[in-house]
Amino acid sequence: MLKLSKKVEYGLIAIRHIAAAESGRITTAKEIADKYKIPYELLAKVMQKLAKKGFIVSHQGVYGGYTLAKGAGEISISSIINAIEGHLPAITQCIAESPDSCSIYDNCTIKNPLGKIQSNIELVFKTMKLSEIV
Repeated sequence: MLKLSKKVEYGLIAIRHIAAAESGRITTAKEIADKYKIPYELLAKVMQKLAKKGFIVSHQGVYGGYTLAKGAGEISISSIINAIEGHLPAITQCIAESPDSCSIYDNCTIKNPLGKIQSNIELVFKTMKLSEIV
């Protein structure tokens, strides 16, 4: 059913790690990749997206790395997912794409109940803050 992509999983792991670090401590992508056994190249790309969207700050140089740009209580899980993927995950194809992508859309008896479930999932992601998973 609902499945987060590896990019989102790695992004959440990374930003959680940065948020849990001692205040002001710079964390590198290599440190996170090594600690959680995450592919470094993919993680680096995800962290670049998070930095570009203003969730983390990139510090350049020999002692460079990342710090959190805002307080963990100010960052919603949905905003992190949107920064990485551009959208929240959907539980059905017709919600993820469009009604035209479903051959039984007009006769479907579960689209409305599943739409309610989707709305509830989105509400959870929107209201849950990074601080809740640190």
